[in-house]
Amino acid sequence: MEINEERLHELLGKVVTEMGAAANGPLVIIGDKLGLYETLAESGPMTSQQLATKTNTAERYIREWLSAQAASGYIQYDIQNENFFMSPEQIAVFGNRKSPVFMTGAFYAITSVYMDEPKIEQAFKTGEGVSWGDHNKCLFCGTEKFFSPSYEDNLTSSWITSLDGVEEKLKNGAKVADIGCGHAASTIIMAKAYPNSTFLGVDFHDKSIEKATSRAKDAGVNNVTFELATSKNFSGTDYDFITFFDCLHDMGDPVGACAHVKSALKPDGTCMIVEPFAKGSLAENLNPVGRAFYAFSTMLCVPCSLNQEVGLALGAQAGEKRLEETIISGGFSSYRKATETPFNLILEARP
Repeated sequence: MEINEERLHELLGKVVTEMGAAANGPLVIIGDKLGLYETLAESGPMTSQQLATKTNTAERYIREWLSAQAASGYIQYDIQNENFFMSPEQIAVFGNRKSPVFMTGAFYAITSVYMDEPKIEQAFKTGEGVSWGDHNKCLFCGTEKFFSPSYEDNLTSSWITSLDGVEEKLKNGAKVADIGCGHAASTIIMAKAYPNSTFLGVDFHDKSIEKATSRAKDAGVNNVTFELATSKNFSGTDYDFITFFDCLHDMGDPVGACAHVKSALKPDGTCMIVEPFAKGSLAENLNPVGRAFYAFSTMLCVPCSLNQEVGLALGAQAGEKRLEETIISGGFSSYRKATETPFNLILEARP
């Protein structure tokens, strides 16, 4: 079969770009940990020596780091003045922790993906799963760090307000369960916004519950408790509002999870399911967002589900139709897409 030289060079160019991205991942984490991005964002144009002095780091390393970041397009290089700076867009992505598009957390999670590759390779051979708790600890802090900015920006301002009558209940005082709460980023955001309501954070990973408890204490919220349990056996009934944040597809038996949630809700209660954005078919998801989600799904979501009972393995790109089938199969009679973002589907289900 004859090779098309133009296509070959196009593919090689893409692979070289990928190599650069993969090699720069650890440098993004270093820049985040040492405050290099934030300092550059706050201080404006700087030389490598100025940034090193400001951050108490070694100039030779900083010079090479800055060069790699400029070559990546993550920061700007001023050729005339031989200094470095960040555009407003670059600051939003790398230099402002409160930005809704702050992305450094993803690179922490990617560290776990590389560390855990041997486990997933073995799973490919056996078909068995890999538990969420068996991944490298970088995954847990990375997941929190990646999702938190989006939750901060959208959860109370647009997602909850898109649900029928839920915000009013929360303001007046509602009973809420947050399923798969992880380090409790979503739980704490809601608890702060709605102090008259009470919140139960639920997760099956003991270390996450420990961290969630610590996070809530540090945040000074006193209307939150946490429980080590699964989505099918968490305690309590008569909940006004129950949430799943980017976790239903990770569950071995999402239908059973929905069934238990339905039984735990009041007759007029609401379940909100936040899931990664996806269209209904593979062809429609062959794009940069789908690519990232399929990769994470292969390494994290599918193994997590296969490690549990049933092992339905919906995957991170299940799409709205399959999610609807799962929710309705769990016994909910009412379902609709409440809203969406480029990265999330926000679904509303009622008993």
